[in-house]
Amino acid sequence: MRAIHSGALLGAVALLIGMPALAQGPALQASPGWGRAMPPGPDTRVKITEAYARLVGRDAYFWTWPMVNIFNRRLHFAQVKETARSGPLMQAPLNRLAMLTDYVEPEERSIACPNQDVVYGIGSLALDISPVVIQVPDFGDRFWVYQTVDLRTDSFVQLGKMYGTLPGFYLLVGPNWNGDVPPGITKVFRSPSNTGLMAPRIFQDDTPEDKRAIQSVLPGIMMYPLAEFDGTVKTMNWTKLPVVPPPPPSETETRWVFPEKFVDELPLVLADAPPLPGEEARYAQVLAVLTAAKTDPKLKRAMTEGAAEADERLVTPLFQFRNYGQQLPHNWSTISNESAFGTDYFTRTAVAKSNIMVNSPNETKYFYQDLDNAGGRLNAASRYTVTFPKGGTPPVNGFWSLSIYNEHHFFVANPINRFSVGTKNKDLKLNTDGSLTIYVQSEAPSDPAQRANWLPAPKGDFSLYVRAYWPKAEVMQGAWTPPPVLKAN
Repeated sequence: MRAIHSGALLGAVALLIGMPALAQGPALQASPGWGRAMPPGPDTRVKITEAYARLVGRDAYFWTWPMVNIFNRRLHFAQVKETARSGPLMQAPLNRLAMLTDYVEPEERSIACPNQDVVYGIGSLALDISPVVIQVPDFGDRFWVYQTVDLRTDSFVQLGKMYGTLPGFYLLVGPNWNGDVPPGITKVFRSPSNTGLMAPRIFQDDTPEDKRAIQSVLPGIMMYPLAEFDGTVKTMNWTKLPVVPPPPPSETETRWVFPEKFVDELPLVLADAPPLPGEEARYAQVLAVLTAAKTDPKLKRAMTEGAAEADERLVTPLFQFRNYGQQLPHNWSTISNESAFGTDYFTRTAVAKSNIMVNSPNETKYFYQDLDNAGGRLNAASRYTVTFPKGGTPPVNGFWSLSIYNEHHFFVANPINRFSVGTKNKDLKLNTDGSLTIYVQSEAPSDPAQRANWLPAPKGDFSLYVRAYWPKAEVMQGAWTPPPVLKAN
């Protein structure tokens, strides 16, 4: 998918979505002798220098990067007219869902670090246009979770097997919605913003039998505007969707944030995500400079230059997993506040840049790796092993996997069409001592006995990524961490 941008579109969206006025923070206590309260932020009557505007643009670009990312995905989906198949992707209009019917294909480039253990769905939320109904079918014993995030990429929904969610109808509403909840709705979830994304994940193992079995439940996964709710279960045959031209092939993730468009987009973005407690002065600072930049091209240019500098020097380096996160043994790293970032601007932007749309910690625990145990960059010119001791695979109630990504954090086609190993694989071979060794290398192992455990490495640099879905306490509390990645040659 490609982001669609234009000044006309932004103006139309502003009218369409009716962004709410920014909430003002509490007034500060009046200083002695002044006799009046002082508002947060700058005095908007004073002259602003270009250097200051550049500084504010640089700072704002960094901490709003995930918000602009999600906002521009909404602008893209606003142009989609019908639910359809588009090359390796599915697409749907705003407030509707599109589901795959098998693992994501390696050509996918919309969201970095996809998972080939689940069947994905995607839908863009525009809750100011309408609340939406989410259908949950009966998944039986199958693992599932519906991830739903707001403009900040923070989760505001708890729907999944780990929550004991029952089949039924659930309602997502925006921050200002005060309508009546119709009979038949099990629970209402209120989003802090009108814009967001929903991405169901339904576990599927690697057997032909399970790939057939999952088809019976996928048609009941639906999202649609509240006006269409009548209390009856709606279904969609996701295998029969029309096919539209795919996006041009790309090596890297679809670009969603542009420094040159940042100054024009930011007012709409901030209006859809009122300041969190303590952010009032930060918002006032940015909005004051944005207001001045409307009538002063030099200030607008300075803000744009600051955004471009932040993009190159601050945001881009965070694509590398080794540049952020909680540092663990053997050069692995992790985070503990995924999809609940709040005002942790650094982690939120780092995650959005490297692997946006992570689940909440109790839903999925993530472990990232760019390096081998000696600190060398993982590269297909070498061979590696990852050995889980007996009983030492990730402790989970759901499932676990070890995925491999190229330098751009995507899959690359390989002869056995394998991009992850774990619970989904029914033919992994244990060592005589009960341990499990995964062979990470570009060529198939010379020993036929090792080929069931082969994880093909793409050319050049690559990264490894452990997911623990519905993790047990040992994972959540840090008692379990991944084993070292050992260089074999």
